[in-house]
Amino acid sequence: MSQAEVPRAESIDDQERAHAADGDKKPKSRRPASTRSPLHPEPGIYRLAFSRLTRRVLRYRFPTTAIKSMAVSLFFDSGSSANNTGTDRCLPLRPILTPKSVLPLFFIVGVLFAPIGGVLIWASSQVQELVIDYTDCKASAPENTMADIRDRVSATFKASTADSKYYWKQSNGTDNSTVCSLYFNIPESMGPPVFLYYRLTNFYQNHRRYVQSLDLDQLKGTAVPNSTISGSVCSPLATDDATGKAYYPCGLIANSMFNDSISSPVLLTGKDPVNYTMTKTGIAWDSDKALIKQTQYKPWEVVPPPNWKSYNGSYEKTGIPNLHENEDFMVWMRTAGLPSFSKLSRRNDDTAMGRGDYRLDIVDEFPVTEYDGTKSILLSTRTVIGGKNPFMGIAYVVVGGVCVLLGALFTVAYLIRPRKLGDHTYLTWDATNQPTTAVASGRDDRMRPSAP
Repeated sequence: MSQAEVPRAESIDDQERAHAADGDKKPKSRRPASTRSPLHPEPGIYRLAFSRLTRRVLRYRFPTTAIKSMAVSLFFDSGSSANNTGTDRCLPLRPILTPKSVLPLFFIVGVLFAPIGGVLIWASSQVQELVIDYTDCKASAPENTMADIRDRVSATFKASTADSKYYWKQSNGTDNSTVCSLYFNIPESMGPPVFLYYRLTNFYQNHRRYVQSLDLDQLKGTAVPNSTISGSVCSPLATDDATGKAYYPCGLIANSMFNDSISSPVLLTGKDPVNYTMTKTGIAWDSDKALIKQTQYKPWEVVPPPNWKSYNGSYEKTGIPNLHENEDFMVWMRTAGLPSFSKLSRRNDDTAMGRGDYRLDIVDEFPVTEYDGTKSILLSTRTVIGGKNPFMGIAYVVVGGVCVLLGALFTVAYLIRPRKLGDHTYLTWDATNQPTTAVASGRDDRMRPSAP
């Protein structure tokens, strides 16, 4: 059959069938039949299957060459020879770490970090702060007479506090409560602004079960059914066993809310006491204010948490509290990440707290001795970096000092015993013989027999 008479195949499959038909007309081979097991066919079968698969893939004409060229040009140096393959090309960024390029980096980091740390430490030292521990006031403070508590006070002021006096006493309040009165001296004017915190220690608000023990839908104002609350993460403080009603708010966080009532300081210097007014407005984050909404519960549908004693186990007489307006509650519900923490209780953003003697009354309700904790009040100002916290400044100074020290040590070592960069005599695969140029360059004929 001539070339003109050969029919044109419509596809690769047609070509394969045509080749198969021509193969049937060829004389049979005289070679013996294959003795391979069906589990181990002839290698030619693999080649035939691979060739057919290749032809089928190429039928779609993927631009593999163009894609490969683009990938190589992106990740490798475009200035390489066009005849080189991607494996022969080098990355465009090839930093060579030499002593002259690395050693200055140590000194640069040290010179930058050390002054920054010094500024942070200085800013932290400008914060005026007074901390008074009143953990044992109910148990140790005398009634109606004052006792010295200088060993329970920590003060940070520019003015001297050597002559400052610190006392406490306790008295009976309403509903059989105990009022702890703290007397302290401010040696210089503070603020504004002036912030009043309460500080707790050894209280693990970051415990996983404690952090999860709340119902967000309930806080958002939804009247969540009792059946849903009983199976929620608020357990075991989800519903009241006696009445079967849901706690509002439910969970461990709300039940353990800090309930010491802290009043505003009263200036005693002068003829008449002057109240230094501090407000609770603005102590919570805006995000927390947006989260907590007015509840849709009715007073008879829910009960207060067990530790909320002021409601006597029911909201029917007092009404449900407006938690969406209670910023103390919002501050407490934002759990702390460490077991020792401070939470904002009051603030004054407009008026300075003048120097003089003050009295601060606290209704002492929150127990801390059961878990070996402590509680304190903290009066503080702030700077551009916030409250008093020298840790960040110390960290910057330490890092800067370590970098300068390492830079100096490496510089001395480089000057005393410098190492030649790229010296081929350091390259050897034979530890018994001295390295040679041929061995280091890889041109030594290792297959050549050695001399006797």
